[in-house]
Amino acid sequence: MPSTASNRLLARGSWAEAQRVASVLRKETVGGALLLLGAAIALVWANSPWAESYETLRDTRVGPASLHLDLTLGTWAADGLLAIFFFVAGLELKREFVAGDLREPRRAALPIAAAVGGMAVPALIFVLFNLGGADGALSGWAIPSATDIAFALAVLAVISTHLPSALRTFLLTLAVVDDLLAIVVIAIFYTAALDVPALLLSLLPLALFGFLVQKRVRSWWLLLPLAALTWVFMHESGIHATVAGVLLAFTVPVVRSEAAGGPDAGPGLAEHFEHRLRPLSAGFAVPVFAFFSAGVAVGGVSGLGESLGDSIALGIMFGLVAGKAIGITGATWLVSRFTRAELDEQLSWTDVVGLALLGGMGFTVSLLITELAYGAESESYDHAKVGILAGTVLAAVLASVILRLRNRRYREISAQERVDVDADGIPDVYEAPEDIGPARPLWRTVDDDAEHDPDRRGPAPSAQPRPPFAES
Repeated sequence: MPSTASNRLLARGSWAEAQRVASVLRKETVGGALLLLGAAIALVWANSPWAESYETLRDTRVGPASLHLDLTLGTWAADGLLAIFFFVAGLELKREFVAGDLREPRRAALPIAAAVGGMAVPALIFVLFNLGGADGALSGWAIPSATDIAFALAVLAVISTHLPSALRTFLLTLAVVDDLLAIVVIAIFYTAALDVPALLLSLLPLALFGFLVQKRVRSWWLLLPLAALTWVFMHESGIHATVAGVLLAFTVPVVRSEAAGGPDAGPGLAEHFEHRLRPLSAGFAVPVFAFFSAGVAVGGVSGLGESLGDSIALGIMFGLVAGKAIGITGATWLVSRFTRAELDEQLSWTDVVGLALLGGMGFTVSLLITELAYGAESESYDHAKVGILAGTVLAAVLASVILRLRNRRYREISAQERVDVDADGIPDVYEAPEDIGPARPLWRTVDDDAEHDPDRRGPAPSAQPRPPFAES
């Protein structure tokens, strides 16, 4: 018996969610291009005769020493700018689960399960490659577990412009959940020493920030200092400072209060902040972090071969490519197996594999975990960077091949979603049968106008339908 829309995996969501995701993708695609540009400049510079000047710039210290904030530019990018990135990611995730399609447990189960599978299997593969390896090698087990949102969505926009809205929403949500789980891993497993008083102090500005945003206060001169204080105390506590970005995001209300009209009165404060900060995150914070983190000297062809032969690089590369593909696809299959849900009839498991390979594009958070695991001056750090870059490129190539082969089918689905638009402007495929009104014409002709104006009526129209773009 065929499954109904209520128990289909990756089925079409709501029209409002499809529009919102399309807007997010456009911004993240630009950010992905800038991220790629920043990483490319860093790689070329770090392997040029001027490599020493790149290292000097990256290691330049800026900030007040009295507050223990005399950090290098590279550290400011990793700890400070990425906090903006995770603030936006936290807003995105909270909105999905409070006001988006994922407020339904049935829809939320799939991206959560896929993110968990996409983290566990790559970590297991990395451990298998590094059992009995060099001392400290296993500390990088979480490196291949992260998905880079900007990179994955940029590649997706280039290779498959007609991807169904359900798959795009799935990839976006999967990547956000994945990154936030990675932040939990960082907070638990990569905190060397915990300063409890500083951690407790961070809760004070965090609570005040939460109180103000719950009262719908938008004044930057109040909120920004509180956010900065939360970040500073979190940094001093020993927990990675980017955790502050996520915690701040979770305090922001998603829907309007009843006094302001309730959920139907328009976007809430979370969407307002996201609209303001996403361009800053995608267009500046993440590309600058990529510039300061991706500059690794590979030492020519021989040095590249030596790095790729290292067990750390191999574990990362196979974890990102094979681990993500197996973990995400396997988790999706398990959800379909044990919940009696079936894959949407318009899609195939090939689509899931292609999307899972895109999940193997680990960059931003993977580089962050690499620095925490091995330190910026170690040989393992450089080998891990090479593994991240190689795995990301290989995952992108394989995903491109699979999704491009399916792009004709995506074009058919996309065309179906655009036809039969009513007067309300919503395609019929997003509406229940009882909500579908009279079709809105996509163009008007002289005959259409004459039907409502007796003075303009001419001879009877021909029996042949008039094409929409007939030559005059």
